[in-house]
Amino acid sequence: MTDILALHRGLLSIDSHIDIPWPEGPDFFEAGKRRVDLPKMRRGAMAAGCFAAYVPQGPRTAEGHEAAYARAIAMLQAIQQMGRHEARICVSVADIRAAHAAGITAIVPCVENGHACAADPARLRAFRALGARYLTLTHNGHNALADSSNPRADLNDTPEEHGGLSPLGHTAIAELNRLGMVVDIAHVSKKSMLQAAAASRTPVVSTHSCIKALCDNPRNLDDEQLDALRDVGGVVQITAVSGFLRAGKKPDDVTVADYVDHLDYAVNRIGLEHVGISSDFDGGGGFSGWRDASESQNMTAELVKRGYSPTDIAALWGGNFLRVLEQAEMAAA
Repeated sequence: MTDILALHRGLLSIDSHIDIPWPEGPDFFEAGKRRVDLPKMRRGAMAAGCFAAYVPQGPRTAEGHEAAYARAIAMLQAIQQMGRHEARICVSVADIRAAHAAGITAIVPCVENGHACAADPARLRAFRALGARYLTLTHNGHNALADSSNPRADLNDTPEEHGGLSPLGHTAIAELNRLGMVVDIAHVSKKSMLQAAAASRTPVVSTHSCIKALCDNPRNLDDEQLDALRDVGGVVQITAVSGFLRAGKKPDDVTVADYVDHLDYAVNRIGLEHVGISSDFDGGGGFSGWRDASESQNMTAELVKRGYSPTDIAALWGGNFLRVLEQAEMAAA
């Protein structure tokens, strides 16, 4: 176990999707009820985390769009305030690597739900100016950019509205590419995902999804989607949501082994370089053995048990995700 802990502590480990409490909640700098706070990240040797300005899908009226945009800006500003003490806001791969080398926790801002841009892709510039590195195109419910994998009856969604991406969605992807932001296809419909993968000039990522062949959930990716990710150089970041890992199971009934079954499937299907690790902590993620960031070493222990090499584990714990971030930066430059 000592060797595993040493291996884990040496990793540049990145959790690609973490939520923050909003509008207020436990302090990030104090050990508390959050699944991810700075003390837990330090105990679990979690080197970096992508913290999401999450905007729930609401009405697509002028007022609704302005409220969504204002919330995203306020949340990104709150994430900026997390870059204090032993944490640092990192907006590039070079920043993340430098923070890790200095023993400082990297905070990477991002935005969840394209509804946040208020149906105006030009507003994505403000998100990037506040450090955002990716945009999740939809959440639960269709928006002006794309169809969601989970239509909302309470918002009068039809099963399919745009047939995938809307024309505005194509414009948004072009702007994300120009800004060096990654296109996140978690939460989108299958048609939206395949069209986004084809439209983006840089690899797309699913920052928090699991495998449909192992758990038939609308949020999970099927083999055709996995193959499309591979073909464009993208990555699926397997998430720790128990209902996406084992249908109908509660967190206490799901284990690290169940999680790595999904990771194994993706590795065997599309290759190790297209697979990574995420939690969706504080947004629904967590199960027995990985309940919060402090238990992250348990994932490394299971990967060692399954025969993954240190190089493989480094790629899964963040190397593959960093590659995609860097490709987005290079294309923008």
